[in-house]
Amino acid sequence: QVQLVESGGGLVQAGGSLRLSCAASGRTFSMYAMGWFRQAPGKAREFVGGISRSGGSTSYADSVKGRFTISRDNANAKNTVYLQMNSLKPEDTAVYYCAADLMVTMPSPDYWGQGTQVTVSS
Repeated sequence: QVQLVESGGGLVQAGGSLRLSCAASGRTFSMYAMGWFRQAPGKAREFVGGISRSGGSTSYADSVKGRFTISRDNANAKNTVYLQMNSLKPEDTAVYYCAADLMVTMPSPDYWGQGTQVTVSS
């Protein structure tokens, strides 16, 4: 069992940066690839990016490549995943969800966080 809690969302101006964190509890954290999804109002939830169990491999949606970076800290039971978001655009506004899956491309996550709101003003 893995519990996921996101934090770090907020309001930022276009061109700014935010870093989201996802704290995971549960002894099986290291067994999972971790990733982020987002859902804008009136739109389907979409994949943002994922990171492998070791942190050595990542995958990103084309819309965020070069702007967003995922990292994870498996050491010392910290069990945290980060999403560094730079050069933010108004179209990045959404609720961002942390997820755990067996694959870095996140085809079918087993666990989800509750979400954190990111709002980018123009």
